[in-house]
Amino acid sequence: MLRRTKIVATLGPASSDQKVLEQIIRAGVDLVRMNFSHGSAQDHMKRAETVRAAAAAAGRTVGILADLQGPKIRVSKFEHDKITLAKGDTFILDAAFKGLGNQERVGLDYKDLPKDVDAGSVLLLNDGMLEFDVVEIKGDEVVCKVVRGGVLSNNKGINRKGGGLTAPALTEKDKEDIKTSVLIKADYLAVSFPRSGDDMRLARELMHQAGGKSMLMAKIERAEAIKELGDIIDASDAIMVARGDLSVEVGDASVPGLQKRMIKMARAKNRLVITATQMMESMISSPIPTRAEVSDVANAVLDGTDAVMLSAETAVGDYPVETVEAMARICLKAEHEGEENAVDRRGGTQKFARIDQSIAMSALFAASHFKVKAIVALTQSGSTPLWMSRVSVGVPIFALTPLRETLSKVTLFSGVHPIEFHSRGRGQSEEWRQIEETLLAQHLVAEGDMVVMTMGEASGKTGHTNTMKIMRVGDHHKK
Repeated sequence: MLRRTKIVATLGPASSDQKVLEQIIRAGVDLVRMNFSHGSAQDHMKRAETVRAAAAAAGRTVGILADLQGPKIRVSKFEHDKITLAKGDTFILDAAFKGLGNQERVGLDYKDLPKDVDAGSVLLLNDGMLEFDVVEIKGDEVVCKVVRGGVLSNNKGINRKGGGLTAPALTEKDKEDIKTSVLIKADYLAVSFPRSGDDMRLARELMHQAGGKSMLMAKIERAEAIKELGDIIDASDAIMVARGDLSVEVGDASVPGLQKRMIKMARAKNRLVITATQMMESMISSPIPTRAEVSDVANAVLDGTDAVMLSAETAVGDYPVETVEAMARICLKAEHEGEENAVDRRGGTQKFARIDQSIAMSALFAASHFKVKAIVALTQSGSTPLWMSRVSVGVPIFALTPLRETLSKVTLFSGVHPIEFHSRGRGQSEEWRQIEETLLAQHLVAEGDMVVMTMGEASGKTGHTNTMKIMRVGDHHKK
């Protein structure tokens, strides 16, 4: 069975070796996430080459997601790497402190913290493991009372409960990293901590100035982003439901409902969506997932996510290949259950402004009301298969294109499978025959299967899809 839901794996020490990468790609990885928080431009370029070499060796097309670090809202380092704080302790976050931290205070990478908080603010550190009440602001010092103690170590993150930290989404480092993402020809560029659609529009402008063509992804992880969700989605090509920082800022109980809302909104606006953070966390050190993790992944699939993402599980985990295999297995089973109750989440009243979008929806309607084996979309930009991917009709969508960037881009589209296809350009009948030969050679269809095909009369031009055809495989092959 071909899996609709795509799997994103984070590259790290456990998966940087080309042989291991080949294994996780064969196990089902569709898109590789490169975390720009770590490494130099040269490191990223070398890793991108390794990813593409591993994908070629595995015989699959795999996309690359360049994930920008975003603002470093963190404490600095400690003299002995970490301290332990108890409930009731007084502790100072000091923006002016330049030494190594101790039991009384620590410096800050984020120097504007004293301006962003006041007495009564609640700060959450280390993904919410520690909780501080702000008692007073004394110049550059944020004086806190420990409400929930624990271990605080080097460079741990800081969140303000309810949001309100003013750090810009794009740092100077991010702006340089955007140029690196263009050099490695990243298929997707993720912006961390955007607060509004303007953050995404700026990132797109900088990327285009550098000559990039990546699809832009907004990581939804700030409380402020929820208030501006519609504008952020409109300014992006995709979003990531980044449940870690988001959970800390809005409260863990709010996240499941927000996840469903974000997936629904993204699909309604023809945007892609990844569900991320701690999906298979126990498999960092265990060869099997917990029952709760199985349910979490399955529910994201049933919600309609395009992709599910692995972070530390494949970056530093002991079982990267087994984790991908388990996730692929869960996705397939959830999709099978979901197909029995498949619905068009956008309803049937949508109006279309473009001919190619109308053709895409017509193909879906035909596929859902007529017994066909697959939908075949000849595409240049990937727009037609993107629209098709918004609605599940229970059959695979094969995106045939000669363009490398389009092949890599569609790796994230739910239910869409990339196939490299170079038309010989000897008339439409010959092209149809060539398509049949391609599908048969890859055992994607069999003689006699019915397929729905979309294409443009002006072959090889972007945005010219204007034809839908229902055909039986082999009819042209025999002629």
